Amino acid sequence: MTETRCGFVALIGEPNAGKSTLMNRIVGAKVSIVTHKVQTTRARIRGIAMEGQTQMVFIDTPGLFRTRRNLDKAMVAAAWAGAADGDITVLLVEAHRGISPGVKMILEGLKDRVGAKTKMVLAINKIDKVKSDQLLELTQSLNEAFDFTETFMISAEKGHGVDALRKYLAAELPVGPWLYPEDQIADVPMRMIASEVTREKLMLRLHQELPYFLTVETENWENRKDGTVRIDQVIYVTREGHKGITLGPRGQTIKAVSMASRAELKEMVGCEVHLFLQVKVRPNWEKEAERFTEMGLNFSDTKG
Repeated sequence: MTETRCGFVALIGEPNAGKSTLMNRIVGAKVSIVTHKVQTTRARIRGIAMEGQTQMVFIDTPGLFRTRRNLDKAMVAAAWAGAADGDITVLLVEAHRGISPGVKMILEGLKDRVGAKTKMVLAINKIDKVKSDQLLELTQSLNEAFDFTETFMISAEKGHGVDALRKYLAAELPVGPWLYPEDQIADVPMRMIASEVTREKLMLRLHQELPYFLTVETENWENRKDGTVRIDQVIYVTREGHKGITLGPRGQTIKAVSMASRAELKEMVGCEVHLFLQVKVRPNWEKEAERFTEMGLNFSDTKG
């Protein structure tokens, strides 16, 4: 019998660096939400991919950025914890942005927070946005700033270079038994994935700061006798005015969100989905430990 391998791969980087896009591409299914807005990922979402006899458990971490609010602090703490937990940590850097102040901050943090046993891999993403000479210069500068084990140039969105990265990760993970069934693609509850799907649709429909001041929770998931699924979700916003924006004129915004979310959930679960959304004003949800638990974050990380 061929020996099996299994391990954790943490994806870190600035907000919008392409971590979720990369994980979804390697996993071969959408397990983490992707939008054009920054700070989309909140919890550490784990996607599971197979490559030969290797099971790779990807940790898609929130983007690393300077914190202001309670939610920011918990998200950044989750990202650093994910980096520390990985057998291999992949730092994604956007080619066209180069060594930004945020990347410099991450490079400094890696020296203190990532253990010696963790292999550090550099993935320069969105390579189609710059010329080859700029790529080579950026690669040299980043490797001078930190001792990376290996460097890959990729386009997570288009797939360029991703197969080489995937094969490398599979070969470098430790020998050991698989942690999950071969056909499992995520280790987060379907309720959380459903909440994330609806939050993604809200982020795509709403503008400016509002998406960062709302959260979605799946209150009820019922597998019905007729083979359909009923899902009840609550969208929490911080102000009454935000509720009106989320509902939209004559409820058109929330209807569009519901339709888009229901269609994607139907495809995910393979049956008809009845989705019911409510919008509630909860001014201080960012100060409630229960809300953070629902998002897969530690409320204690907001302290200090």
